[in-house]
Amino acid sequence: MHFHTSQNSQSCLLASSVAVLQAEKRGSSTGVGVGELIWPSPSDGTPFWKKDFPSSGVSPEVFADVKDSDPKHIIHVTAEMAPIAKVGGLGDVVTGLARACLSRGHTVDIMLPFYECIQKQHIKDLTVITKYNSYHDGNWVPTTAYRGVVSGIPVIFIEPSNLFFKGQYVYGGSYNELEAYLFFSRACLEWMQQVTSTQPDIIHVHEWQTGALPLLYWDIYHHLSLKKPRIVLTIHNMEHYGECSKEQLSKSGLEGSVYASIDKAVDDRTIGHNPERLSLLKGGIVYSNAVVYFGILNGIDITMWNPATDIFLPVKFNDQKPEGKKFCKYYVQRGLGLASEGTQDGNHVPDITYKAPLVVCITRLVPQKGLHLISHAIKHIEELGGQMVILGKASDVRVQTEFEGLAKLHNQGPCIRILLMFSDELSHMLYAAADMVLVPSIYEPCGLTQMIGMRYGAVPVVRKTGGLADTVFDMDDQSNHNKANGFVFEGIDEGSLNCALDRAFTYFREKPDEWNGIIKKVMEVDNSWNNTAGKYVELYHSI
Repeated sequence: MHFHTSQNSQSCLLASSVAVLQAEKRGSSTGVGVGELIWPSPSDGTPFWKKDFPSSGVSPEVFADVKDSDPKHIIHVTAEMAPIAKVGGLGDVVTGLARACLSRGHTVDIMLPFYECIQKQHIKDLTVITKYNSYHDGNWVPTTAYRGVVSGIPVIFIEPSNLFFKGQYVYGGSYNELEAYLFFSRACLEWMQQVTSTQPDIIHVHEWQTGALPLLYWDIYHHLSLKKPRIVLTIHNMEHYGECSKEQLSKSGLEGSVYASIDKAVDDRTIGHNPERLSLLKGGIVYSNAVVYFGILNGIDITMWNPATDIFLPVKFNDQKPEGKKFCKYYVQRGLGLASEGTQDGNHVPDITYKAPLVVCITRLVPQKGLHLISHAIKHIEELGGQMVILGKASDVRVQTEFEGLAKLHNQGPCIRILLMFSDELSHMLYAAADMVLVPSIYEPCGLTQMIGMRYGAVPVVRKTGGLADTVFDMDDQSNHNKANGFVFEGIDEGSLNCALDRAFTYFREKPDEWNGIIKKVMEVDNSWNNTAGKYVELYHSI
């Protein structure tokens, strides 16, 4: 991916870049090893986020001082897991919760489709457990179960012999996705019945993709040999219902027409239509022992998201030694063509008087995330003399086309980069580089972006909704002064967003001491899974 670097980009360079360059001339006088850095360029053959990184030796013993009495055996059944099969926040939540419960003394497994796109080098001790058959559409499909360890967590991978889960990406293969997850849901239960010698206490399912598992459990497998488990469903995103026909559900071995009632799985939005449709998410809600949506605020995995040890950062930093953050910012600016390479040449350091805050927005490009506000922010941040980087993909062709047009318009300029892709490596670097993280969601049950941004010293600018309102408190709200840690707006209009950005830019430029105080404060916030995991454990015990 190549970008043109304009001479005008000097007007968008942050003044702290001068410090970077001066430190570079002096060598490693800052103690962060800047003299050893090789600054990237947009003309490099390999983008800076695709270079080889050291492997991460992640230990699950994050909260080893917290041990629960009466530990449980928990199996998560999920479509995503960070970092090997991550598309959105679902993958982060599953990994973070699993690791936290492991550290509290519980036995935890994750069951995941063995997507063809998974990079096997990230799996430790990958071995075949067994080969077995699982039902789908009148046939028993030969299936292989593997066991491995990812980020210190035991994972069971389910691989059918048909075309399910084949393709370059987690989602969007040439197979029928809904039927693939119906198969996966049953295959996990079939494996538990055929292979496991000990039944789990809890089967924790996530999102619509595994919404059929509670139906299959209670109406088939509980009548066979699986008697012990209880089911928890976590809903991360109400945008997708898992809309399903009766005929499709019947392919799992259930009689689809039995579930076409209001008290079971009929999609209420289709009542009176011809034909009426089913919702796997609704079926999961009805058939689960407990459902979590607004009730428990998620945390972030502070082992995976740690600027002091992050393998993807060119320079590490923490709340006590935050100096490395400005080097991460300049590294990203250089790599994306947001800083003129000429500024490093010879003895000339440009007289930079314009401070340019870097605003980062890392998101799925879907209506929930406030698409009209994201596209407006591009214009307003440029008008304010700031820089913005958007990292994300759209599943809707029209949205993708709109943002491709914005990228074509802005990506050759000095201030805006729109990167329509997903990259876990680049997301780590962008959080570390960001002065601000923008989360203008229309609704957000929890939200991880603002928590991760704070962990990396990026001040959140968010819309007041759901979990964003629970974790970010406005700097100018005198009634909440002790909690103040960001900039909040309430409306869904462009003017409300403008006001929040204007105030954030004013603090950045005119109140540097207060701004540095905010950075230190947000980095010290405990958004770990420790407390959250405890609430999930209480829920597990209650059912």
